[in-house]
Amino acid sequence: MKPKKWSLLMALFIFSPLVSAPCSWGADLDSLRKAVKAEIARSGAEVSLAFKDLQTGETLFIKEKDMVHAASTMKVPVLIEVFKQAEDGKFGLDDRIVIKNEFHSIVDGSPFSLNKEDDSDPDIYGLIGTSLTIRELAERMITVSSNLATNILIELVQPDSVMSTLELLGIRRMRVLRGVEDSKAFEKGWNNQTDACDLLRVMEAIASGKAGSLPSCRGMILILEKQKFRAGIPAGVPAGLPVANKTGSITGVEHDAAIVFPPGRRPYVLVVLTRGVKSSEEGEKLIARLSELIYGQVVPH
Repeated sequence: MKPKKWSLLMALFIFSPLVSAPCSWGADLDSLRKAVKAEIARSGAEVSLAFKDLQTGETLFIKEKDMVHAASTMKVPVLIEVFKQAEDGKFGLDDRIVIKNEFHSIVDGSPFSLNKEDDSDPDIYGLIGTSLTIRELAERMITVSSNLATNILIELVQPDSVMSTLELLGIRRMRVLRGVEDSKAFEKGWNNQTDACDLLRVMEAIASGKAGSLPSCRGMILILEKQKFRAGIPAGVPAGLPVANKTGSITGVEHDAAIVFPPGRRPYVLVVLTRGVKSSEEGEKLIARLSELIYGQVVPH
């Protein structure tokens, strides 16, 4: 099954109402929890983990309420708000926006620009003065974690609207206050934050078709499935398995949040937030190992 080819059967697995099923994991859940905690202890990092199986309703939480810097995982709520405002008729996803590199701090309105060398999407800086569609900006924001595209979209939809939509979805602790590289806000501690539990709810809202209309949720999943950064959760599942994920990375921090689609069943959602990792590579490897443990429990070999 290839990520870009959606069958009616796949759609039914994802968006059909969840029918309660008795948990059959039993003692296996305790074993999984012990294995996950042991892996975390060996790493020396601080980890928050949230897992939910949308087939059975089974969950696993570890330090799920610890608030952390959201890094680029905050781009998923922005994606939800972009699709919502498009549904509401405020703009069309194929409307075009001129690419610019000047934004305003939420502290005092002073202008600031992004540094091409610090962006994982340097190519977009060559497009300044030209235009891209809102859909193209949304794809760049997610698939290559473009900071410039993110700031343009946040300016379009506004952080207050993102927060209002999160509130409507029952997500009350995650904070999307600003765009990327607002240094004055960073110095004041005005940062985008989340915990693993709320980020799981964000991904679950998309997976269950509650983050917007069903076509919009499918569209969001298709974008997330095009993610270029695959060394975390996707690396812990069999090659070629559809995974819709968004990573986040800053110094000492490595995150990943994903909807994983095992064959022949409804998906599961996994969020792993790490702090105190020695490098991005070490953080990614840890997330991949935890992902492998979870997948092995959901789909026994």
